[in-house]
Amino acid sequence: MSSPAPKSPEQSEKSKKYDRQLRLWGDHGQSALESAQVCLINATGIGTEILKSLVLPGIGAFTIVDGKKVTEEDTGCNFFLDAESCGKSRAQVATQLLLELNPDVRGDYVDENIDQLLENSPDFFNNFTVVIGTSLIERTLIPLSKKLWDLQIPFIVCRSYGFIGYIRVQVAEHTVIETHPDNQIPDLRLDRPFPSLKKYVDSIDLEAMEYKDHAHVPYLIILYKYLQQWKAEHNGQLPKNYKEKEDFKSTIRKGIYVDEHGNPEDEENFEEAMKAVTSSIKSTLVPSHVRDILDDDSCINLTSKSKPFWIMAKAVRDFVENEGEGCLPLCGSIPDMTAETGKYIALQQIYHNQAAKDSEVVFRCVQQLLHQLNQPPDTITEKEVKLFCKYASSLYLVRGTSIADEYDPKTLNAQNIAGNLENPENTMVYYVMLRGVDRFYSEYNMYPGEFEDQVEPDIVKLKACISKLLSEWGCGPLAKDDYVHEICRYGGAELHSVSSFIGGCAAQETIKFITGQYKPVNNTFIYDAITSNTATFAF
Repeated sequence: MSSPAPKSPEQSEKSKKYDRQLRLWGDHGQSALESAQVCLINATGIGTEILKSLVLPGIGAFTIVDGKKVTEEDTGCNFFLDAESCGKSRAQVATQLLLELNPDVRGDYVDENIDQLLENSPDFFNNFTVVIGTSLIERTLIPLSKKLWDLQIPFIVCRSYGFIGYIRVQVAEHTVIETHPDNQIPDLRLDRPFPSLKKYVDSIDLEAMEYKDHAHVPYLIILYKYLQQWKAEHNGQLPKNYKEKEDFKSTIRKGIYVDEHGNPEDEENFEEAMKAVTSSIKSTLVPSHVRDILDDDSCINLTSKSKPFWIMAKAVRDFVENEGEGCLPLCGSIPDMTAETGKYIALQQIYHNQAAKDSEVVFRCVQQLLHQLNQPPDTITEKEVKLFCKYASSLYLVRGTSIADEYDPKTLNAQNIAGNLENPENTMVYYVMLRGVDRFYSEYNMYPGEFEDQVEPDIVKLKACISKLLSEWGCGPLAKDDYVHEICRYGGAELHSVSSFIGGCAAQETIKFITGQYKPVNNTFIYDAITSNTATFAF
């Protein structure tokens, strides 16, 4: 009687609870999330929606800064507030109800106006991982932007204004190792095979195999064999254009065994090889966006204050210039393919071992650099270096701009605005509208259309504010006034459906910054809820 199969290890309670998200950002991403401290300024409808989407996946801690009391208007657009909470501290009520969603999360609140807090406690924001601001007026937004820019803390500004949603991400510099590209091209090095791969594949004789074995050779081996044949016949060149790649596929097709009647056998591995020609047969080069990172001044000229990303990038640069002979460290993984298990595992092990050798070289270089920079040797672990090498081909760097600079006509990229406004239906018009609302509030201390009997006069005032702005930016007038009328009709109202959508998006951006995974928005995101269109702009 055969013995029962061993039981799979039991999942911990935390793994069961967070199973779906662990598949997205892994244990290390979850650990970063649980260590993060997020500050929310103003517990508006959109603000609590953002925190809801951070509390549920297990953010470490949050703090709400809000000096307002709950009003009847709040209860209409904020699901975390009800009629019984009217007159109470909005920050306190929202904190209490949000904490009910996840007992693992810690929450606190400051029942104080943000302007007072900035004046009385200038160091309040120093230890936050990310700061999120909602419903901030211009005179508050600008000094807060400058403060967080100097502290190099990511700042995410969100607005839900009628049928318009808005997210502005302010970050001085953000680097990403795990970008999780949708279509990852396998790093097979068929054009430049490393010694262990060459030795193994050269030991295999395709033509001497019986059909059963021939039909289960990994397609990677098939591509290698026929590529060597092609290069021998074409002066060492790879098939480059469409015609050459089609000819190369035809060569592979001729290698399929035929039966006694002359009909080709069913060999799925050869079909896979032909499908993989476009993605796998290419010159192994350092991608241009990665080359830009390796050539960046922060990579070349390290200092004692250099971040781990740049130290590892410098080590990879040295590897490319020396041991790698112009190539990045090997990724070390191969795609699934129809193959005999033994041969597939052997190939897998060959790639894994070579990747380990490459990352070991890079790690030794990292240790030397840390010593030269007088940084502790445990600043960067071997595990972190392996991860960096594995995803070296998809590294990402973004350097953002300050919101304070965006609000300064001298430093604003007005050409970007003017170019987009040439199309009167472009989503950029909503950005202009929101900036016009900011100017209106600065002048009149209220939102346009906030009082029903003032809608018509406010239309004229808002037009004047927008005209002044466009004039300052060197832009012509808007093609039509419909948007101005619509903005005044909103009266500064917040719609929960729009807040819910933007809140989810903003929470995703926050998680990207915390985990250091996935590419964040760069740098302005606008949502038109009427048409369900979205657009991103960089200022």
